[in-house]
Amino acid sequence: MEESDSIDFCALERELNAAVAADEKYHRENNAKFRAVHQKVASYEEFRDIVLASHLRPLERKDKIGGKRNQPWNSYATEVVPKHDSVVEIAKEFCSEPKTAAEFYRDWRRCLKDGVERYQFLLQLGAATISRIFHADIAFGLLGEMVNTLAENVQSTDYAAVFQILQSLSGTCRFNLNLDFLSTAEKESCLKLFQKLKDRELTTSTSARLDTDQQEEVNGSMGLSQDTDQNSSVDHQELGELMARYKVM
Repeated sequence: MEESDSIDFCALERELNAAVAADEKYHRENNAKFRAVHQKVASYEEFRDIVLASHLRPLERKDKIGGKRNQPWNSYATEVVPKHDSVVEIAKEFCSEPKTAAEFYRDWRRCLKDGVERYQFLLQLGAATISRIFHADIAFGLLGEMVNTLAENVQSTDYAAVFQILQSLSGTCRFNLNLDFLSTAEKESCLKLFQKLKDRELTTSTSARLDTDQQEEVNGSMGLSQDTDQNSSVDHQELGELMARYKVM
């Protein structure tokens, strides 16, 4: 076997450990979310604190103050820093199409480093795949992150695809619960996104009333082709229904 074809087992082990840790974090935070809902917390901040502190472990009777502790209370604070200087991360080429919500969460956190990459990732998956992945539930905080990503990076040519993604997310279980726990900033991003879709729908419906010559003139001034305008259009009635689901009116 040539040197270039040799397998770096240490790198594979690190990548496997990172994937396992991401999967464990997903399930741990998801369980904490259900506990918080069961406890009927009074505010979003209290709900968020419970989820963010899900990695903390209770002290045992034998863990005395000043004595030797048998288990770490905060595993993240006491975690030993690895000796190697390079940060362990999964390269993008290792990211394939996720089959489960846990795989999506792992790739969303580790493979995609900025909003543009996340936006393209959502478009490539498409509404049907996203609906299948999240048919059961969406992880805590993920709905807000996806709405932020769409709002900050949406392009006029992608409006129809973004609309379909929003539709698929609104059909997931416990969608209303996730919607209620959006932060103020995330709710503002949601409003901003739907305002863009609404403005586009109004422009499209107005242009549709023009005759063919006027339509070509308007599209030319906007730098759009006739096909582009059709591909990015959103139905007025469906948009209104979706805005009602997201409580954006």
